[in-house]
Amino acid sequence: MNAFSLYRRMAAASIKAQLRYPGTFALQLIGNFVTTLLSFFGIWSLFQRFGSIAGWDIGAVAVLYGLVNVSFAIAETLGRGFEVFGGEYVKTGSFDRLLLRPRSTLVLLLGHELRLRPIGRFLQGAFVMGAGFWLSPHVSWATVWLLPGAVTGGAAMFLGVLIGQAALCFVTVEGLEVVNVLTYGGVEAGQYPLTMFARWLRRFLTWALPLSAVCYYPALAMLNHPDPLGMPIWFGLLSPGMGFTFLGLMVLCWQRGVAGYVSSGS
Repeated sequence: MNAFSLYRRMAAASIKAQLRYPGTFALQLIGNFVTTLLSFFGIWSLFQRFGSIAGWDIGAVAVLYGLVNVSFAIAETLGRGFEVFGGEYVKTGSFDRLLLRPRSTLVLLLGHELRLRPIGRFLQGAFVMGAGFWLSPHVSWATVWLLPGAVTGGAAMFLGVLIGQAALCFVTVEGLEVVNVLTYGGVEAGQYPLTMFARWLRRFLTWALPLSAVCYYPALAMLNHPDPLGMPIWFGLLSPGMGFTFLGLMVLCWQRGVAGYVSSGS
């Protein structure tokens, strides 16, 4: 069995287990949809009061909001194994068993659980993003082909953060809550125009954690919105690739951590 077939069977088993109680699954899905949608109403209330933020109207910010939430929902669905890695694998010594299996540890952890609850976040993010495109008057439909690349690039970046968090557990044993600044904090930051932040934070969110590269700049290109910071439009056509570059760097960090791993015992 190759890696893809193994992952497919593990994912199918995970989905089957979560759907065994369909009522519970439906309530979780609806709850996740409503909870995350309520956060957008907080943003909407700002526009009701001030009209625009940093030159952006509600439609443009809705596209930003949708992009970052759809991307994070995909990463959250795929990356559960890395999110719980410290407590469930390193601290208990269970990671030793994964090392005995003749398959990549990345594949095995991706198959730990294909979590379906984030579908609620995905659906509400897609709904808000669609509404944002409908409300925005200057959408460049010639560049909307960029949307799948922006979403997958964003998902790759967030998955890279989760893999980096797991790699850090080789040193700290348990996951550090401070990493949530890059996951949930990144989702919150990605919902607003980059011009709202200080220069040092703008640089960090573009070149260190490429959040703006996978959300903000592609949104500028699709909405035909000039960048107040002077970045050319063509940058947004290429910048989603930075999400995959970040993921590749985090995979290298993971491999380095695995190479230096010594069992924590049991």
